[in-house]
Amino acid sequence: MVTTQASCNTQTPIGIFDSGIGGLSIARCVAQNLPNEQLIYVADSGFAPYGDKSHKDIIARADFVANFLIKQGVKAIVVACNTATVVAIEELRAKYTLPIIGVEPAIKPAAKQSKAKSVGIMVTQATAKNDRFLRLVESYKQDAQVHIQPCPGLVQQIEQGDHESDTCQALLDSFIAPLVDKQIDTLVLGCTHYPLIEQQIKAHLPAGIELLETAQPVTNELIRRLTLNNLLAQSDLEIQGLTAAQGYQVYSSALTQAQQQVIQTFWPSKLSFHQLSR
Repeated sequence: MVTTQASCNTQTPIGIFDSGIGGLSIARCVAQNLPNEQLIYVADSGFAPYGDKSHKDIIARADFVANFLIKQGVKAIVVACNTATVVAIEELRAKYTLPIIGVEPAIKPAAKQSKAKSVGIMVTQATAKNDRFLRLVESYKQDAQVHIQPCPGLVQQIEQGDHESDTCQALLDSFIAPLVDKQIDTLVLGCTHYPLIEQQIKAHLPAGIELLETAQPVTNELIRRLTLNNLLAQSDLEIQGLTAAQGYQVYSSALTQAQQQVIQTFWPSKLSFHQLSR
């Protein structure tokens, strides 16, 4: 167990990480709900996607990034990646003492609200095969049928900023059409990348199918944990003497100018970019 809490205070940053840029869907929600907080976001893009990596490799990368964030003095970590959550979060919580919040697909509310009792969930290949995820589905599905749809290649399209390309549209059609055939009325976005292209996904859905994702529930849990540990920031970024770019830092293990441009398209204010040593 690595003790970390003593070095934290209310004005230290929150760490958020994903295998790539998908966790920006979580980070945006955190920034909107907690405007006083500094954020350090890590895109482990040099090893993306996690979805086709072994469990051993995913755990090793999650630990590497978590350790990096702790060295930056973060007071909490959000594992803004469904694959890393289902594979590695228990190992991280066993090793580190600061609050670590994960992402779980919204299976329970989807099953509860589905009138047709037919729910679709789009996930990465690694998540689709993960025992912990499959147990969650069995525990939360109630009397609904949950149709799991792996989406190989979709994360890469989003990472490259090709989410409006013909290739991406063809992938979406191939993943969504089988779910529509199952007469779903609720679709869970089970990867944090997917909410970034919510509009493109909606274009492939018939009217009446509701989308669910987890940014707000994750943010609510983060707020709860920070409040419980008396770690909520007491002053806004301006009072702290920080600009938006200083308050919102992005590290990437495969930083390029092209990636910076893609990330900035999904973020409403200026960001500070840094290379993450692998």
